[in-house]
Amino acid sequence: MRDLTIPATVLESTHMTSQELLQEISIMLFEKEKLSLGEACELAELTHLQFQHLLASRNLSIHYDVDEFEDDINTLKKLGRL
Repeated sequence: MRDLTIPATVLESTHMTSQELLQEISIMLFEKEKLSLGEACELAELTHLQFQHLLASRNLSIHYDVDEFEDDINTLKKLGRL
């Protein structure tokens, strides 16, 4: 897997840290249903609970269905956490 490098000029122009930008990207991809909840948490480098609090702080709901649950199980298996 390839690491993502965020140019300093992007961080400066957005007035965000790299962590904040990753969280924004995670939220956007989760909202567009491009990432499951688990994948969005992983990208944002937050626990499920932290990411859920972040979504709630923006009045965004969690759309979590059976397919996403299965994706999360597979992700956990790949990471050796299950």
